[in-house]
This record gives sequence, structure tokens and C-alpha cells, in this order.
Amino acid sequence: MPLALQNPLKLLFPDQCVACGVPVQAPLGLCGSCWKDTPFLGPDVCDACGVPLLGQVDVGERPHCDACMIAPRAWARGRAALEYRDTARRIILGFKHGDRLDLAPAFAQWMARAGTPLFAPDLCLVPVPLHWRRRVMRRFNQSALLAQRLATIWGVDCAPEALVRTRATRAQERMTAAERAANLDHAIAPHPRHGAALKGRSVLLIDDVMTSGATFTAATEAALAAGAAHVSVLALARVALAGEGPYFGLERIPDAKR
Repeated sequence: MPLALQNPLKLLFPDQCVACGVPVQAPLGLCGSCWKDTPFLGPDVCDACGVPLLGQVDVGERPHCDACMIAPRAWARGRAALEYRDTARRIILGFKHGDRLDLAPAFAQWMARAGTPLFAPDLCLVPVPLHWRRRVMRRFNQSALLAQRLATIWGVDCAPEALVRTRATRAQERMTAAERAANLDHAIAPHPRHGAALKGRSVLLIDDVMTSGATFTAATEAALAAGAAHVSVLALARVALAGEGPYFGLERIPDAKR
């Protein structure tokens, strides 16, 4: 677009805060009020599951929270862009259930920043799959949208059909960690035709919200079964559950389904 036309269009159609819609100075941004209430995660997080750690942390040592030291994750490393509360929770629910697909570009930018420690030029991004019934009801797989956007930002491969849900699973918002694991057991598998794309690859699994990690565990096991050489995970947001380790946000969030 010619530069002469950009400023008048900006006056007519200014960039808006992705959370509340008030005018902002940059695209895909948040206004000051929403920024203050959006809990972005910093570098002082568990290297395995992405929860924020308390106190002073030497990030060069790849620290782990208590839960991940006691019960190591199926994947190698993990990160999240946000903590699932306040404005973050509201806009993510709008994305998943309110058809706010316009939020995907901003979310992908935030995930790209949070996922920098996991980046490698040979990565293959793989979204956590939805069961076909849920995808029909929702009309899109939000994790696939994020993975495809992120792959474009990073200039890496994306394999949106590499994994498949083999059966429908129950909603997990009121389940314990053990119940979530049982619910997802053998519910994700390599796609019969497209799963071979993961053989020998470094895979980064993408999902919108991580709670106990049961979904990422099932997807990791499926990716390794497909021949992936290395698996890490990246979520848009991380729920902090009571009893999982020394981090912030110690209450269960009932709307988190992962």
C-alpha cells in the first residue's frame, strides 16, 4: 500500500487493543490497562513445563519445578506465553469458543517470543489434534491455527495432520491429574498416512492451554511412536494447579480443558 494512503486509513481504522478494542499505536497490541492485567510469563520458569518459579533463578541451569523433578515429563522441554488467568483467560476463551480467530496472529507472536529457547531451524511444529466430532462442532482446531501462524513467523515446517485423535475424550475441567491421564490414555496416535512426516524430526507440539500436561503427554507418546527424534512442547497459556510445585496461581481454573 502506498505510504500516502496509510496515515488516512490509520485515522479511519486505527489499530485496536486485541483484548478490549480501544485504539492502540501498534497492531496486535494491548492497551495499557489490558497489558497490566495480562500475565505474561518471563524467563524464570520451569524448563520442562513452563510454570513460573518463585525466587531468584539462574535460567542458564534449566531449572525444574518440584513436580517435574519428582515425575519427569514425557517431553524434553516446555514453555508457555501466558498464565491462564485474568485477561489472558478471557481472550483465550473468546478465541476457543467465541470465534475470535482475529486473535491468532497476536497469540502466535507471543508464543514465538516465549518459545525462543525451544527454537531450532529444523523444527517441525505439530498441533495437538481435535477429535473430528469436536472439530465439526468448533469448525476449526485452534491449536492448528496457532501452529501454522507460528511456523510462518519462524520459517519452519508445520505438520498439522501428523497426529490424530483415535477416540473422543470427556471434557476435563473437573478432573484430577490422574483422571486426565486416564482420559487421554491412547487417545492420540500417529496419523496412518501423515505420521511418517515426524520420523527423525525435532518436534515441537503446540496447544492452546496446558493444565496437568496429560494432553501433551499423550501427544508426545504418539510423536515418539511416529519416530520423532526429540519432542518439546509450547502452549499459549499455562494453568497453575495447587500441589504441582512452587509457583504462582495456586487455584484450579475450571474452564481449562487441557
